[in-house]
Amino acid sequence: MDIYKKLINKEAVLSVVGLGYVGLPIALEFARKIKVIGFDIREDRVELMRKNIDPNHELNSSAFEGCDIEFTTNPEDLKKAAFHVVGVPTPIDNHNLPDLRPLIAATRSVAKILKPGDYVVYESTVYPGCTEEDCVPLLEEISGLTVCKDFKVGFSPERINPGDKVNTLATITKVVSGCDNISLDNIAKTYELIITAGVHRAAKIKVAEAAKIIENTQRDVNIALMNELSIIFNRMGINTYEVLEAAGTKWNFLKFYPGLVGGHCIGVDPYYLVYKAKEFRYHPQVINSGRFVNDSMGFYAAKQLVKKLIAAGKNILDTKVLVMGATFKENVTDIRNSKVADLISELQSYGVMVDVTDPHADAKEVEEEYGFSLVDQFDHNYDAVVVAVNHDEYLDHTEEDFKKILKDNGNGILIDIKGIYRDRIKELTYWSL
Repeated sequence: MDIYKKLINKEAVLSVVGLGYVGLPIALEFARKIKVIGFDIREDRVELMRKNIDPNHELNSSAFEGCDIEFTTNPEDLKKAAFHVVGVPTPIDNHNLPDLRPLIAATRSVAKILKPGDYVVYESTVYPGCTEEDCVPLLEEISGLTVCKDFKVGFSPERINPGDKVNTLATITKVVSGCDNISLDNIAKTYELIITAGVHRAAKIKVAEAAKIIENTQRDVNIALMNELSIIFNRMGINTYEVLEAAGTKWNFLKFYPGLVGGHCIGVDPYYLVYKAKEFRYHPQVINSGRFVNDSMGFYAAKQLVKKLIAAGKNILDTKVLVMGATFKENVTDIRNSKVADLISELQSYGVMVDVTDPHADAKEVEEEYGFSLVDQFDHNYDAVVVAVNHDEYLDHTEEDFKKILKDNGNGILIDIKGIYRDRIKELTYWSL
């Protein structure tokens, strides 16, 4: 009997290693169909899940209902599973190099309990070749088993978009791959249990890895172009969004927009491809250029604000600014690799006093990650306001709302990173990307 049939007959258990933004939704979806063990190294997070609470604030308690799942921090519990899905983070380090430590640690945990007939499927975004060149040798070394002969390996990249209630796990086509035809068939059928949009069977594991890495690289490069155009149009005194609105009337114009590109995907994944490309003695020009532009935008926006404060006759050392939004994108709690932090640190480097508020971010996490505090109640004596993240809570703000928190009788500067107020601001000094 193949692993797929064992899973659907509940004669075998599926484990999910890593219960973050990727792992938890996958674990719960599978747990509505088959038996699941959800493993994470953080006891505090696991304890919340046992109480039907999502630590990531993405899922409500009803998402846990009707699920056949056991949450654990004990790696020994993984012995009970025969199909392991690894969905741990793959960040970059301070030098923009891949940090595979979480992935290697998870691989070691699985390798120690690996049995003949088991499956290991990686979902973590990596460079092409990582699964077979970095993970499989470790699985074989520690377990004493041989891939394809004794156990199967696959790669199925995650495509979850945090905060997106339309394009969800089940409604996005899933790319799957395996180390041979048997594994590919079993992995595809297993994911078809939960993916209503269907699966795409990639020819090789490296193809699936590469497909994922270029999804975000393509977006990164296109957004970088918009950011560079924004810099050019700013010098010309042209509003970028008005230009894009006009250009967008052509049927084949690609609708990308300028902005701060952070988070754990678009702002990270291209560096994995750049790293691997150098092994083949190729130094990517376009990808690196796009990364440079996007990584600079927080600093650029801060400098534009400082220029406007000086032009308004302000003493920079006496100015105070409110930054609204700290997460890496709208309507999520995720602060990882948020480029708002670059904007804030650049303002502070000029001596500007900065208050930061965000209705979604966790104040403790922000303090630990970036070293600044969040305020719930803010003063009404700011020289400028920066709307850095277009959370839903901010969309209906009017010019009068901003005037109330600006000093000098409501005069001041509004920096609107995403251009959401461009048709509503008539009296304040206004700037957007």
